[in-house]
Amino acid sequence: MIILGIDPGTTRIGYAVIEKKDSDNLILMTCGCLEPKVKGQKERLGEISKFVSDLIVKYHPEILAIEKIFFTKNVKTALDVSEARGVIFNNANNANLKIFDFTPLEVKLAVTGYGRAEKEQVRQMVCRILNIEKKPKLDDTSDALAIALTACYTSPKLFINK
Repeated sequence: MIILGIDPGTTRIGYAVIEKKDSDNLILMTCGCLEPKVKGQKERLGEISKFVSDLIVKYHPEILAIEKIFFTKNVKTALDVSEARGVIFNNANNANLKIFDFTPLEVKLAVTGYGRAEKEQVRQMVCRILNIEKKPKLDDTSDALAIALTACYTSPKLFINK
């Protein structure tokens, strides 16, 4: 099973592709952070869509794992991230991927065993689980890795679509 993990945003989109061979055998295929080069929201959404589509074509995931929006005081940012999530969902649906949707608390709990873990604790556990020697520089990348790992550890009954 191949899982595409996405930490959605508009200025940074963390991504990770993990192959789950069995419960003890997880292989990191790729990870990183897309930072769209265009300025307008419409153009950014187009770049995000193309990037996610290219990841799907290249790695053939069966599952998209994505983080739910953590609503902040900035409504505009939440709306922009919601639009990015919509573009990502559209790509996943077009490729018939199963979709997992996780809250930040669920991700932290699945990866560290503690729902209020700090970002650095999540990063350390992700590196330990996947045997990554060089820690990801950006939180967006380690968050995407954690989101993908959460899908590896979660029951299929949490699929949004089947």
